Order: sequence, then structure tokens, then C-alpha cells
Amino acid sequence: MGLPAQAHGAKATPLAQARSLTGDRHGSIFSCASFLGKILEKMGVCSKIAFTRYVRSGRKLGADPRLWLGDARFGRVPVRVYRPRAPSAGPRAGAIFFHGGGWLYCGIDSHEKICRYIARESESVVVSVGYRLAPEHKYPAAYEDCLNATIYFMKNIEHYGVDPANVIVCGDSAGGNLAAAVSQTLAGRSDLPKLRAQILIYPGLQALDFNLPSYQQNRGVPLLFRERAAFFALQYLNGDALHMQEVLEGSHIPPDMRLKYRKWVSPDNIPENFKVRGYKPHKPREFKAEVFEKVKRICEPNLCPLLAEDAIVHQLPESFILTCEYDVLRDDGLLYKKRLEDNGVRVTWYHLEDGFHGVISLFDYCGFSFPAGKRGLNSVVKFIKGL
Repeated sequence: MGLPAQAHGAKATPLAQARSLTGDRHGSIFSCASFLGKILEKMGVCSKIAFTRYVRSGRKLGADPRLWLGDARFGRVPVRVYRPRAPSAGPRAGAIFFHGGGWLYCGIDSHEKICRYIARESESVVVSVGYRLAPEHKYPAAYEDCLNATIYFMKNIEHYGVDPANVIVCGDSAGGNLAAAVSQTLAGRSDLPKLRAQILIYPGLQALDFNLPSYQQNRGVPLLFRERAAFFALQYLNGDALHMQEVLEGSHIPPDMRLKYRKWVSPDNIPENFKVRGYKPHKPREFKAEVFEKVKRICEPNLCPLLAEDAIVHQLPESFILTCEYDVLRDDGLLYKKRLEDNGVRVTWYHLEDGFHGVISLFDYCGFSFPAGKRGLNSVVKFIKGL
């Protein structure tokens, strides 16, 4: 069974916190970057995606007195390995981290602070994976890179002082999606050590229904708007977002398929206390076969892990799921939590009642911090140390 959430903090300020990154005095951080990206694209200098990618790429920090850092390649996949300098009495836990960014943005440098913090505070070896980004590299490129990097690490684990029985996959947002997909793929492998756990930080796990309660309630809440969630999924899938409106309306899924997956993707599976804040049941628009033909791979579990069969789900390792109240992806996490628990998988759930999407990345950002992000990150560390 899942453990109770441990969310604390001010509930009156999360929207103001999030919106400070897209408006008011911090507007230059994200909204101005988007505006400049549009201008540069119109001028033919670079695409908006390329400019936003540059702004969000982060930078490699200096040396860390408590960690050994090393860049490497696991096969063809670039990685950065974070190893505690302090001696250990035995093999350490190993966490393979997949960064978020909607499969389009970010990289190893953008999530440097998070990976350093996890490695230092949990005294584990962390491997950050620099997978290929969409739209240049469409699905399943990112998934394949994350899977191949994980398998490489598990096959060469003795070189990193890691206990083969204590390997974890971890990711935030799109990285949480990738961690869930990799975990499912490895669940039935007998030639590799079994994963000890999966850590999914506000993951996106389905693209069937963009009208779940959390999508309605938080459709305009930074840092992830409802429309952007569909945009990212389609860019990853097809390299474009031509059918975004149909996907948002729900006309991209055949009625028989929607009925099949309703047992897993449905507002009926969301606890009632999460529906009180402005939710109205949504009826999908008329099915459009021509749209489905263009996006039909959107139902593959490697892209939408929430749709995996029970035979796979019941083999999954112990799981940690973090959700945020002010996040369109909140209900994806809640639905997966239920699926895991229904299949006998132990789940630790941590819900940030004052959290918004991306808050973990902002626990220490440009001179100001978000306490919810720090609490969330500490909950991840506590989970790893408790394994």
C-alpha cells in the first residue's frame, strides 16, 4: 500500500510563486525568452525551440568538494557520473537520472544541481543521461537512449562501486515518463539485475485524456500549461504539433480504444478530494480517424506507460511518486499510483500541496528558492536512503 503524503507549507502562495517565473519581476526568465525566441525565428536567425533550448540548457558548475564528477559515454549515450568522495563501508546505491524538459529541452547541465544534491545527500552514485532530444530525434529515440544507458550501467556496475541489487531509475516530468518506460521494459529481463526502485517526479504518463481534473484545474498554471503538455507529446511523437487541437479535444482516440483504457485512464479513478477545485466532466469530440492515423503510436506503453498491461505492471519494483497540486500532470501520477497499488507494488507517494510543475528544478534557482522544491527533493533523498 502507498504511504501517506507528507505535504506541508503555505497553500496560499503556489500560484504566485509559479507565476513569478512567467510574469512580474521575474518575467525575463521564461516569458521574455519565449518572446525573443519568436522574434529570432521570424528573423530567420534560429528556431524558437533552439533559442529556448539554449536558455534552458544550464551550465556545468565548478568542482564539488564532496563529489567526483566525470563525463563519459555509455555506448553512444553521453552521461555524467557523480560519485561521493567519502569512503563507503560497502557498495552504494546507484541512481540513473533522466532529466525533464518535455523531451525537447534541457540536458545534463540543466539538472546538475539536482543530481549533485541527490548524490551528496543520499551518498549514492548518480548517473545523469544526456538522451537525444525531439523534434530532431523523434520517439522512440529518447526512450532507447535511456534504456541503453541503463543496461550499459547495469552490465558494468562493478566499475562504479554500486550494489547490483540497489539500482534505481529516476526522472522528473518527461524524465519520469522515460524512467517508467525503462522500468517496464526491464521488468521481465532475466539477464540483468532487477531494478530496486523507480522514482517518478511529476511524470507525464498518458496522452489519451487532456481533460482530467488536473488538466482543467491547472490549465493556465506555470510552468506547464495544458496546451504545452500536448505540444510536447506531439513533438516527441511526430516532430510536429499539427494535430494539437484534436488531441486536446480527445478526438484522436477511437471509441473502442477509449473504452478499453477507461479502466486505467478515467476521472473515476481520481480521489474525490482532487475534483472539488473547478472540475466538470468532459465528453470527447467526435472521433477523427485521419488524426488517429497520424498519432496512433501515442498509445504505445513506451510512450504512455500508464497503458501497460497488468502482467507488466505487477512485476515493477518499489516505486516513489511525487505529485504537485498545481500541476496538469498531477492526475497522471495519481492514476499510476492506483495502478501500481492495485497490482501489489509498494508505493511511496509524496504530494506537494503547495507545489507546481517544475518546482524541484527550482529549489535553488538564480538566487531565489522554492521551499516546496527543497522538501520534494529531500523526500527523494529520504526514499533512496531508506531502500
